[in-house]
Amino acid sequence: MASDKRGNEGTSGDQGTERAIAPSLTEAEIRFERIRRTTGLFLGPILFLVIYLLPFEGLSKEAHSLAAIFCLVFSFWVTEAIPLPVTALLGPTLAVIFGVAGAGEAFQSFAAPLIFLFIGSFILANAIFLHDLDRRVAYTILSIKWVASSPSRVLFAFGAICYFGSMWLSSTATTAMMFPIGLSVLSFMKRQQAFDPRYSTGLMLMTTYAALMGGMATPVGTPPNLITIGMLREIKGYDISFFQWMTFALPISATLFLFLFFYLNKVCPSGVTDMTGSLSFLQQEKDKLGGLTRGQKNVIAAFSTTVLLWVSPGLIAVLFGSDNPLYQTLTRLFPEAVAAMVGVCLLFFLPINWKERKFTITWEQAVQIDWGTILLFGGGLSLGRLAFATGLAESVGGTFLELVPTGQSQFVKLIAVTLLASLLMTVITEMVSNTASTNMGIPVVLALATSLNVSYLPPVLGACLSASCAFTLPVSTPPNAIVFASGLIPITKMIRYGILLDIAGILAVNVGLLVYFFLI
Repeated sequence: MASDKRGNEGTSGDQGTERAIAPSLTEAEIRFERIRRTTGLFLGPILFLVIYLLPFEGLSKEAHSLAAIFCLVFSFWVTEAIPLPVTALLGPTLAVIFGVAGAGEAFQSFAAPLIFLFIGSFILANAIFLHDLDRRVAYTILSIKWVASSPSRVLFAFGAICYFGSMWLSSTATTAMMFPIGLSVLSFMKRQQAFDPRYSTGLMLMTTYAALMGGMATPVGTPPNLITIGMLREIKGYDISFFQWMTFALPISATLFLFLFFYLNKVCPSGVTDMTGSLSFLQQEKDKLGGLTRGQKNVIAAFSTTVLLWVSPGLIAVLFGSDNPLYQTLTRLFPEAVAAMVGVCLLFFLPINWKERKFTITWEQAVQIDWGTILLFGGGLSLGRLAFATGLAESVGGTFLELVPTGQSQFVKLIAVTLLASLLMTVITEMVSNTASTNMGIPVVLALATSLNVSYLPPVLGACLSASCAFTLPVSTPPNAIVFASGLIPITKMIRYGILLDIAGILAVNVGLLVYFFLI
């Protein structure tokens, strides 16, 4: 999850940073963006004053003030009146000024261990891009003869690269990396033979949708995952390990990816059965990269070490139990944040040229990461924790009780609240950054589950995973915007295919969590 040196613009959604008014927008769209942001500048303060001045029975003074702050922050996040990371800083700052919490309590989340897990994974991803390891992997897979000779297999392999890449990098960075590769493949195909234009649409949609699905599979795949883990840890004291997350999220996201492939392969056919000519083109692109460089080998070593430290404790617990001494030692010495830092430090120790004292990454290169997302993450954790500490989350969660069949059994109520959380998060994320929607939604879902006296894990995880199911609109996520800019995706098709995938995502998440928590 990092800024891509080859042109990845950190926009809102997956990365949570400010959405720039892209040059590819029409004049009407640019005017709308300006009106939206200008409206937010006035709407936010007005909402704050209205909520702050109105009496609310049943809320403490701190909860009342925090409710006004939440309205201001939410309106700024929706309209992007000011950069999203600045809004994330504004929330805790106002919490201190209006007496909701002291400075130490309001800002302590910015130093949470998960912040350093974010930083570490960002720097590791940056090293992958700096040394072109991402392109090497992509062209190596696509140039396999069995893959390159079939349009369907190219579609699957292309999606698999996007899916696997976004498990460890951001979906925005992965899409930005694969987007030009996809355009090159389509351009070559067009020169070689006529094919159905729907295939171009399918390959571009595969680029963004597979990347969004892959981000669900690991804690570091997308910010909402770590935000949810952080809130569960800070609010409920419940820890989800890296391996444990993958045990339920990987099957759900993989199932969704397989559905995506079969669906796009059917509705976006190529019209050709043989693409033998593509093999030479892809092989040439791979050959241009030459052999593995020393820097690429070093990045592989550092990245592999980190992943091994992330996954090994969970595997040991599954095989030998959580009482195993090796498991306890690894979890104590190498929690996820420390494992990420080990990998980062290796980048500064592994040399590319020892005589010149040139190492895998420089400090100047390492700091070229998305600090805005890190601030957004810290601000969201702070507001989420304060919402519970003041009782605001319980009050807001209570407003949704009427939507849940409270007279039913605990199991029925749990299914209903999980489905409700997934549905609401999917709808909200189509319009708001998934990082912002997760920051605002998870505390409410936690409180709602607590009010109903049901397990909070399925609804919270359902809301979190559904935050990655924003497939309908170009503005829903940066990956969607990137591929839509190609001009190969009619807006009607993105909406039509996206709505179906939204529904499939909600079903996959709810069924997957039901199976994981109750049938396994």
